[in-house]
Amino acid sequence: MLATEKNTPLINALIQAVVTHDDFETWRLKGKHPADVVTKLCKSLKTEAPFSGQPSRFYASAEKAVNYIFKSWFTLQSRLQRQITGKQMWLTILKGDDKLTEMCGQDLEAIREKAAQVLAQVEKAVETDKTSGPGKSAKDLIRAQLFKKHDGAKQPLIRCATAYLLKNGGKLPEKPEDPEKFTQRRRKAEIQVQRLQDQIEARIPKGRDLTGQAWLSTLLTATTTVPKDNREHKQWQDKLLAQPRTIPFPILFETNEDLVWSLNQTGRLCVRFNGLSEHTFQIYCDQRQLPWFQRFLEDQTTKRASKNQHSSALFALRSARISWQESDRKGHPWDTHYLTLSCTVDVRLWSAEGTEDVRQEKAVETAKVLTRLSEKSSLSDTQQSYAKRLTSTLERLNSPFDRPSQPRYQGEPHLIIGLSLGWDNPLTLAVWNAQTQEVLAYRSLRQLLGKDYALFLRQRREQGKQSHERHKAQRQGKNNQFGTSNLGEHVDRLLAKAIVVTAQQYRAGSIAVPKLDNIREILQAEIEAKAEQKAPGSVEGQKRYAKQYRTSIHKWSYGRLLDQVGSKAAQAGLALEAVKQPWQKTAGEMAKAVAIAAYESRQTVVS
Repeated sequence: MLATEKNTPLINALIQAVVTHDDFETWRLKGKHPADVVTKLCKSLKTEAPFSGQPSRFYASAEKAVNYIFKSWFTLQSRLQRQITGKQMWLTILKGDDKLTEMCGQDLEAIREKAAQVLAQVEKAVETDKTSGPGKSAKDLIRAQLFKKHDGAKQPLIRCATAYLLKNGGKLPEKPEDPEKFTQRRRKAEIQVQRLQDQIEARIPKGRDLTGQAWLSTLLTATTTVPKDNREHKQWQDKLLAQPRTIPFPILFETNEDLVWSLNQTGRLCVRFNGLSEHTFQIYCDQRQLPWFQRFLEDQTTKRASKNQHSSALFALRSARISWQESDRKGHPWDTHYLTLSCTVDVRLWSAEGTEDVRQEKAVETAKVLTRLSEKSSLSDTQQSYAKRLTSTLERLNSPFDRPSQPRYQGEPHLIIGLSLGWDNPLTLAVWNAQTQEVLAYRSLRQLLGKDYALFLRQRREQGKQSHERHKAQRQGKNNQFGTSNLGEHVDRLLAKAIVVTAQQYRAGSIAVPKLDNIREILQAEIEAKAEQKAPGSVEGQKRYAKQYRTSIHKWSYGRLLDQVGSKAAQAGLALEAVKQPWQKTAGEMAKAVAIAAYESRQTVVS
């Protein structure tokens, strides 16, 4: 009831207050909001009748939730804005042949001659400087040089020549331009810009409508009012077809001492939460999770027994949250929904060796802050209290926790596991030896999964079927937001485990993973290379094949997969190196190139 009748409405009100703030548009353009704005808004709202009477932890949780929502939202908005800016710049370049001749005062033949000269210069520059674009194909590098030359061109003929090359894919076309097809192409680009602008305006956070009043209000408006235009009609339709969120926002506990652990009379683990201390909850979990909960109890017991001589900075538990999982049962919400507890842990704190590493890191960080404070001529009362707490923390960090010893994994630093990502092969592994410059082994996704490869095929079928069902629902104007199973996440965990096992078998010192900031370029280059093989010399045929390939190929969550790899690597004591994925013709060669790029990056840092 606290979460449903007070906390979630408070979060909804805070979201609305941020959205309607006078400086909201400024924050959106900057890509972030001030750190204290939500705290100030919450302070003014929590005295009002609908939101008052909550535990202080619930107010802090509401602030954190809203900050998380807008931090991610502003990041997405910045990305969309960059896409809009890029496409708008492209529209200024994308002009028909007749418009280009008019702009420079030359005929088309003169533009083609100049374009040939410019292209020869750019190709020569790209050939000379092969290191200027890691992770990009030669075609991408040529286009980048053409854009740069277009922006810096002062002569109209050069600007028109580079624009002519850019709109024709960095090549001199053999056939004359079809005006009707070009008009369709430009209109398509304009529609893309408009769709992105609609997304920016439509994706404002709205909170959770637990009572369904907002949905009913939209239904009433849609059935009694004539929409002004198709855009307004689409907004109403989207709201009515959206999957309703009928469960409250989770309650966040960012301090590990907000949870108090104990054993009841039957020996079952129990937990109490600050703000809800009158309630004691029993823990029900899997056997693989049970040792972690037991460790949480041991950590707190150790600290209490030593009369707070140990630091909670070394607790295995870092943060937690209470959330609700929906079910189909009928009755009161507290009877129909499952209450779940999600905990974040630092896997290094499981062993004595890992705990010592964390202790040293935190001691160094704390000492640095104290040094900066001591260098100031005078400190405020708040700063003095802060310095006193840090001094106390530094002393308590020297009290070790009694934890089991686990020998550290010792890999060979010259052996590197390189991973490549792609469309056809979502993941490929290469074991590279930096001393001999040889690849010791390659592993495809099928080889890594082994008997579990059938799960990958099953997920691909499920995703294809769901994509088809979503397309049908969209055409019929029905609800197209379908739930997804956890099969993809399970396959990611299996892959991450197989990668770590392979690294341990070869005694590799690190795992090199691709950065995702250029993954789109890599995937696009892979599609274009396949299209050129299937339809050589035919631009239209290549476009058709690329479109069919995108719709048929498996869509992979690369970020989620790399998160799992990072988690498993940390547990095993393997270092993780993130580098840009250079473009190569095969997935195996790209995995090798990632390993080489990680080694070269390491050498650059050392030098």
